[in-house]
Amino acid sequence: MVCEAEQLNRVFFQLGPISVYWYGVIIATGLFLGLYLATKEADRLGLNKDLMVDLIVFATPISIIFARIYYVIFEWDMYRGAPLWKMIAIWEGGIAIHGALIGAVLTAIVFAKIKKVPFWQLADIAAPSLILGQAIGRWGNFMNQEAHGGSMSEAAYNNFHQYLPDFIMNQMCIDGVMYYPTFLYESFWNILVFVLLILLRKNNPLRGEVFLSYVMFYSVGRFFIEGLRTDSLYFGPIRQAQLFSVVLIVGALAFIIIRRKMKLEEYRYDGRKVDTRRRRK
Repeated sequence: MVCEAEQLNRVFFQLGPISVYWYGVIIATGLFLGLYLATKEADRLGLNKDLMVDLIVFATPISIIFARIYYVIFEWDMYRGAPLWKMIAIWEGGIAIHGALIGAVLTAIVFAKIKKVPFWQLADIAAPSLILGQAIGRWGNFMNQEAHGGSMSEAAYNNFHQYLPDFIMNQMCIDGVMYYPTFLYESFWNILVFVLLILLRKNNPLRGEVFLSYVMFYSVGRFFIEGLRTDSLYFGPIRQAQLFSVVLIVGALAFIIIRRKMKLEEYRYDGRKVDTRRRRK
């Protein structure tokens, strides 16, 4: 669909030669809001609130490094033979959320061992904050006009997208062509997952199941939305995010079932021990 619209300014504010972009502001907003929720929940569960702050201090830079490494690996043809600085030039674009999640999980495992805190407890507290941060962060992609879908037909626009706010569709008008706002689909899905996780932890599941549910629910949405995007990383002919999503869905679900069957977890989300007598009935 051919279009014509004025796009939003990517720069939040300019201070001399220094430009602060909306992308960074939005990502930082998601990070701090998620941290606020995590520290409040940690305090409610009787943990030191600074524990989550310390975790974020270590996990954030490590996650960014892993997100970049992940991206470079799957775009190796682009970087093969290029100067080393090109591989670390994040400011030119190119990070992957799955790489960031791998870095965050590995950091949390080591952090939990050092602090002598159960990893699954930290993971469960962080899970709603992670998905909320992802939901907010997708609006940074919106400001950068990235992570969008393919070109949109006029019929598709008239069937649904014409009812979206003008500022959204105007930003999806790129070089005179209207594109699907897949960033919006994922942001909406992530908010839904956030609500589901909050409801799940109110039911006090086994420790670890909030985080594993986050992995499953997010991956379900990412699998379908990834199929609409134009900037996918590929593993041969397969979109790697879809492949990774399937692995995560199956793996997380299997792990939940195995942990329950084998009674591998002794505690519930709030720290209370499982009533084994009730489970034997």
